Amino acid sequence: MGGREKSRGRAGCPPLRTVAIAAAAVWTLPALAPVVPALAGALRIPTRCALPGAVALTFDDGPHPRGTPAVLDALAAADAHATFFLVGEQVRRSPTLVSDIVAAGHSVGFHGGCHRNLLRLPPRAVARDFDEGADALGAVLGAPPVLHRPPLGIYSWPALSAVRARGWTPVLWSRWGRDWTRRATPQSVARRSTQGIREGDVVLLHDADFYSAPGCWKATAAALPRVLDLIAAAGLRVEPLTGAADLLQPSGR
Repeated sequence: MGGREKSRGRAGCPPLRTVAIAAAAVWTLPALAPVVPALAGALRIPTRCALPGAVALTFDDGPHPRGTPAVLDALAAADAHATFFLVGEQVRRSPTLVSDIVAAGHSVGFHGGCHRNLLRLPPRAVARDFDEGADALGAVLGAPPVLHRPPLGIYSWPALSAVRARGWTPVLWSRWGRDWTRRATPQSVARRSTQGIREGDVVLLHDADFYSAPGCWKATAAALPRVLDLIAAAGLRVEPLTGAADLLQPSGR
């Protein structure tokens, strides 16, 4: 048997190593969507909003007993409304804050039961995390969530399929403030999140520090007045995301 034939494995099938690499590539491919806009489009994961003349401010990782109220106060001062992607384990700890978010006119999405990299979870663990976390959030909201953003912005292929099987719309972002780092300042957050901002942008920020640099939410809260001023100066308004109709749906072509 020649070398070429040997490389095919048994019965002309590809070697197991090749199959394993291909399977891993399929599993991890969606994880690149936050940094490869074309891939997000091909996977039909919205990164922009469809609201005319508007941008969407989104806050991940809460609710947080100090960060969330600080962000809510800054938004209220400008009569602006945002979208909060909440973590189930934090919802259980601070359910009243969820009610405060909704009462202030903001919308709520689901950010997982726990804040874990979905690439590291097998499908059954993903399903359990989704169901338990969504139940906790739905119990406070009185309705199931309709929007989902993965922790770290990372989907696995099974996780993305599980999101859609539950009727949720996956959401990423088009720009961020890098406010989760130790070096973030109010000035850096405002600059990064608004430089070149345009209609339809979805901005990623954080109102909590449970999974990032301690106290990083302080830079975010302090940056918000400047962020909101710069958005207004660009002739844009801030609107919450309430469902799939508010998002620019990629065609995948």
